Amino acid sequence: MTQRILSISGLRGIIGDGLTPDYLTRFAAGVGTWANGGTVILTRDGRASGEMVRRAVLSGLTAVGCKVLDAGIAATPTCGVLVREHDAAAAIQITASHNPSEWNGLKPFSSTGGIFNAEEGQQLLKNLKQESFAWKPWNELGEVETLINPGEPHLQKVLDRISIDAIKSFQPRVMLDCNHGSGASLGPRMLQELGCDTTTVGAIPDGHFAHTPEPTKENLQEFSQLIADSDADIGFAQDPDADRLAVIDEKGRYIGEELTLALVLDNVLAKTPGPIVVNGSTSRVNQDIAEKHGCAFHRSAVGEANVVNMMREVNAIIGGEGNGGIIDPKIGYVRDSFVGMALILEGLAERGGKLSEWVETLPVYHILKDKVTCPQEIVPQAITAMKETFSDATPTEGDGLRLDWSDRWVQVRASNTEPIVRIIAEAPEESVAQELVNETRKLIEPLM
Repeated sequence: MTQRILSISGLRGIIGDGLTPDYLTRFAAGVGTWANGGTVILTRDGRASGEMVRRAVLSGLTAVGCKVLDAGIAATPTCGVLVREHDAAAAIQITASHNPSEWNGLKPFSSTGGIFNAEEGQQLLKNLKQESFAWKPWNELGEVETLINPGEPHLQKVLDRISIDAIKSFQPRVMLDCNHGSGASLGPRMLQELGCDTTTVGAIPDGHFAHTPEPTKENLQEFSQLIADSDADIGFAQDPDADRLAVIDEKGRYIGEELTLALVLDNVLAKTPGPIVVNGSTSRVNQDIAEKHGCAFHRSAVGEANVVNMMREVNAIIGGEGNGGIIDPKIGYVRDSFVGMALILEGLAERGGKLSEWVETLPVYHILKDKVTCPQEIVPQAITAMKETFSDATPTEGDGLRLDWSDRWVQVRASNTEPIVRIIAEAPEESVAQELVNETRKLIEPLM
């Protein structure tokens, strides 16, 4: 076994090499045991291995007495909505997010409709380690019920959230890249309801990705060129489980994941001022937008659960992460590409003009992301070296290390899902951000 990543965030691995049916069944039984044999929602992202994984998960859940509401192929945010819609005790989304086709995984949800927090995740890990599963006898096994039209509650929440009439009057021409992921289960339908003239790429959710699934600039070059060669007003690209969203303007220019949240904030806060929360690796542009609208700005530790916890604490209007993940409490406490699309289209419709013109009104920063494959154990040494080298910066510890200057910052932290250390830097000039990344790499590499 060479590839299996188990953390409080869930499970990821390579099919047949760590992610085997017996382990999948035990993980599912652990979630079902944690849920005290209650009702569990089950969804998946459309990967080719999804059906095999689904059967193993059903075995584990029903073996500990859970009633499973099987929603089939559906997006991760849809899974969160369904938990609350059916008053379920838990849920499992079968997905490996942006990982390549050979990967799959399991993402557990609590009864709140959000992913497991640290305490819940630690309890699940404890159950798995001790193999403390509440196996049931033959007459107490769980059952499986298939949910019909599982995306409907999610769709209705998004439609109720925005001004449909404004978008319909604008009649935007939209190109959507689902890349054969679960975004195809709801994205085209939602855009149709909004009156968009939509062209969808990768509309069959079979997991046969047409390009590397993470919606980065490098992976979306062909899609961006399609937009440049068309008369589209905007392009959207989702990751396989549709909780992340990248944006391309009418010129085919990659606006990216970092500005997805910025555009949403600029629209929402102008009409509904309130606190916002982003994580410590998210662009400073969001802080500037919050200040422009007179709103309180908060940073949490990296990780969706950490953002959600702080959003609840400060009663945030909206929040998210710089990976294109929008978290809107009116829909649910899960990153959601669909509400992201809807809110950006609403903002574009109400502002008028081109998307590129809207983007030009936003503060300009250059954020660069790098990673070093290495053991997590070296992070404390790297933190010490960075604090000594960058002694003129303000340090923030607790989630790796973030160093802030008046106009730039750099962060180093261990990934929760991969055996890597991430380096993120941002500055008004790209050269300055690149220099921060390079200097940080030079400090880390000798420690390996």
